[in-house]
Amino acid sequence: MKGRLIALDHLGELEAAALIVDGRLEDLIIDTDAPTPGTIYRAIADRPMKGQGGMFLNTPDGHCFLRQTKGLAPGQAVLVQVTGYSEAGKAIPVTADVLFKSRFAIVTPEKPGLNISRSIRDEDRREELLAIANEQMGDNDFGLILRSAAATGSDDEIAEDIRAMVDMATAVLGDVDGKEPEKLIEGDGPHTVAWREWHEPATIDTEEGSFEAHGVMDMIEDLRRPRVDLGIGNNSCLFVEPTRAFVAVDVNTGADTSMAAGLKANLAAAKAIPRALRLRGLGGMIIIDLAPMPKKERRTFETSLRAQLKADGIDTVLAGWTPLGNYELQRKRERRPLKDCLPKE
Repeated sequence: MKGRLIALDHLGELEAAALIVDGRLEDLIIDTDAPTPGTIYRAIADRPMKGQGGMFLNTPDGHCFLRQTKGLAPGQAVLVQVTGYSEAGKAIPVTADVLFKSRFAIVTPEKPGLNISRSIRDEDRREELLAIANEQMGDNDFGLILRSAAATGSDDEIAEDIRAMVDMATAVLGDVDGKEPEKLIEGDGPHTVAWREWHEPATIDTEEGSFEAHGVMDMIEDLRRPRVDLGIGNNSCLFVEPTRAFVAVDVNTGADTSMAAGLKANLAAAKAIPRALRLRGLGGMIIIDLAPMPKKERRTFETSLRAQLKADGIDTVLAGWTPLGNYELQRKRERRPLKDCLPKE
């Protein structure tokens, strides 16, 4: 099937959303019982962690860990926002720089100024969006970012989105005082995230059973296996295998034994790795064992991988090469691991 399709369904009791492009699963979001990124708490400072430059805070969902703690004393209330998923047994990762994100607008209370996505290059449209932003923000001293979706959104929808985010920010910031921890905003679920983030034109199927109808269940079953075909023939592939300490990615040239096989497989892997990690919900330390290639080709591989990760959208640090010739990444845990979201086999 050609084109983009968004299927909104459930896996058991869990809300789920799938993005399929030209018949291939490109993104998958499954709900979880863990605190969702975007959740905002009024947290109560508990105790500082000496030597780590941070402090544990109490929330209704357990301890969280905040690094920006200048001027924060035990017992003090502070607004924090969940930034990702924690490893088992560890504190919830949060930030004090809360923001309010929707499809067209992001309101940033601590960072004033009006900004428009650089991907919107039409100067006339930028001027129109700036006028809408100024009108809706008025004398408000919050910051505002208009996202790339605003390029094609209707003026009325964009104005409504800005007003909704400003109203939400005003209400939340007015509720910081209190002696008890409280959840003020629940993070968006998969269906809302799909509406918010997958804004390019697509067919949308919201019928119950849409996952089965479009083959999503079979695609999810394939994700249980570590092997990922690189699509260049000769059985070239990579294997993605999480361990307790890191995620190992092994690139193989398959039956191709030519001099150029290593570089060819590694460049195909650079395109495949972000999708493979995203669909499996994997983050943390990533170690890539690449196929053999000349050292002079390392820059070519790294440039390709950097471009693919930038398009992927999940914060990833390219840590660089190890003495053994492996390549390391540090990736934000923005998704819950897929294996933790699916029923056990």
